[in-house]
Amino acid sequence: MSATAFRDLPLDEQLTWCRRGTAHFTRALGDLSDHDLLLPSALDGWTRRHLVAHVAYNAAALCRLMDWARTGVETSMYASPSARNEEIDSGATLNPAALRNLNDHTVARLDERWRNATGAMWRARVRTAQGRNVAAAETVWMRTREVWVHTVDLGAGARFGDIPPAVLDGLLGDIVAKWRGTGDGGRYVLRIAGRDQLPVDPAGSHRDPVVVEGDLAAVTRWAAGRGAVGLAAPVPGAPPRWL
Repeated sequence: MSATAFRDLPLDEQLTWCRRGTAHFTRALGDLSDHDLLLPSALDGWTRRHLVAHVAYNAAALCRLMDWARTGVETSMYASPSARNEEIDSGATLNPAALRNLNDHTVARLDERWRNATGAMWRARVRTAQGRNVAAAETVWMRTREVWVHTVDLGAGARFGDIPPAVLDGLLGDIVAKWRGTGDGGRYVLRIAGRDQLPVDPAGSHRDPVVVEGDLAAVTRWAAGRGAVGLAAPVPGAPPRWL
């Protein structure tokens, strides 16, 4: 497994997978009735309306990073973590038609920014909400991860098995890199069918590692904190947080 599988793709292929993920999310949203949006999402404390607002406002936040790349004027994704949370809470109070329109509008705005981006803009350095200094091209991966995973979180029938392998590879790579950076998850060894096993602690210093085994979708789902579905055996406890 390569932690940079998605990022190694040519930019036009990355954009294709992102747009397919966006369409996947929009189809799942369209399958939900207005009443369905009032019900809980798969994320604790959030209704589906919260989740849709979050995904829509994430697109708007990435527009701000692309504006930063275009103008050179720093434009943060969010004014602060509390402002981000307040925006989501406010968006969740929109009526269903307005919420659906918000999703469509912010998706179109972000795609317009990407279609008009130059090579220099893609290379320009911006800062994510987590404080990472990245090239603006990273916004494509950030959005790709967002739409594919949150389609599952909508609880409208989408599965991790629907997510393309390159996206799953990138997601699992990000999670393991975060665990390694924070010193979490060192007791786990990830064993994916048909691949070399992946110890979270590369030194293999844990005497009694916990093996998490299954196909790529199942292991990634577990690592992302979305449940132990499809694993070869039960895994004690929950995985460390990664976001």
